[in-house]
Amino acid sequence: MKKLCRLLSLCVVLTCATSVSYAIEPFNIDVVLPLTGGAAFLGKAEQLALQQAEKQLVGAQGIDGHPVKFVFHDDQSSPQTAVQLATQIVATGPSVVLGSAVVAMCNAMAPLMKSGPVLYCLSPGIHPAAGSFVFTSSVATGDLAAALLRYFNQKGLKKIGLITSTDASGQDAARNIKELLKQPEFKEIQLVGEASFNPADVSASSQIQRIKGAGPDALIAWSTGAAIGTVFKAISESGLNIPVATTDGNMTYAQMAQYSTILPKTLLIPSPQWLPDAPHIAPAGQAESKRAFAAAYEGTGVKPDAASSFAWDPAMMAVAALRKLGPTVKAEQLRSYLSQLKGVSGLNGIYDFTAVAQRGLSDANVYVTKWDADKKTWIPVSEARGIPLKQ
Repeated sequence: MKKLCRLLSLCVVLTCATSVSYAIEPFNIDVVLPLTGGAAFLGKAEQLALQQAEKQLVGAQGIDGHPVKFVFHDDQSSPQTAVQLATQIVATGPSVVLGSAVVAMCNAMAPLMKSGPVLYCLSPGIHPAAGSFVFTSSVATGDLAAALLRYFNQKGLKKIGLITSTDASGQDAARNIKELLKQPEFKEIQLVGEASFNPADVSASSQIQRIKGAGPDALIAWSTGAAIGTVFKAISESGLNIPVATTDGNMTYAQMAQYSTILPKTLLIPSPQWLPDAPHIAPAGQAESKRAFAAAYEGTGVKPDAASSFAWDPAMMAVAALRKLGPTVKAEQLRSYLSQLKGVSGLNGIYDFTAVAQRGLSDANVYVTKWDADKKTWIPVSEARGIPLKQ
């Protein structure tokens, strides 16, 4: 009986050892996101996108046979916290880090990546130096604004008002829009009223009243989160009834529902190509990216939106590169590989990093959308680059 017990115990040990030996450890990728604080509406949407992506990044779609696991770190919507987290992560020697979701946090972390690892920022609002270790998601602010101004110009909306928040995202938008207005293409457009406000302000009524007094044909309101709600409320209370455009950082179903009673009658958002009905003929590869994106959300009860798209392509791009180069690739090799990619089909367009360094997308990947309150989604009103659709 004692011999039998010892034999059974040995079998249990061997069985456990065999199970452990065949267990496939995940390949971890660190992600810094604002999961709490003022930017959490973006961070949580991007976290969900990456969690859904994990379900597809297994087996042959994983890295060297390892399933991909995204390890999340909450920067609490604070640049200081983002720096602390990035410092800790860099010390572990990864080849790539994803995040954060907002300009201020990405800009704060970027100096830590001068020699690697690759930092793939999920905010479109930063502008990394060509050849650096910092890459950025989606379409640049300037290209979004260019498509929007092109749409206004060709629709005969020549007098534009502008209100931006005083944070990094708002300042970036104001700078880009003013530079664009100096270009010959937009010489007929006039900035008739301009104002700024602090994102923490509880009212923007005085700023909107001043802009209204200038008689604009359309208004650009560039801020995100709770701050854009403050602007929408001021517009509603002022009775200003003109087309209003904002950044695709607000292109979320949650925000449209939250602000449904104060949304402008005509709300325009320049967007990259993630929506299923983007008005262009997509190559097969991009159609497959859209199908994979939609499939990832099946059964979740969640409709993916722009915030979800900001994380999707960077994650897929980074994983594909690690699959190609191997899990032990050095940051310099990864940076070099990404910087030479071209003709890569993604959710938001066809990427060419040799033409658009560190980003891969341009205004050729942008079209203007309008929020349809009845359909509860965005519908295209332009072709690529903001050229209005023919009636």
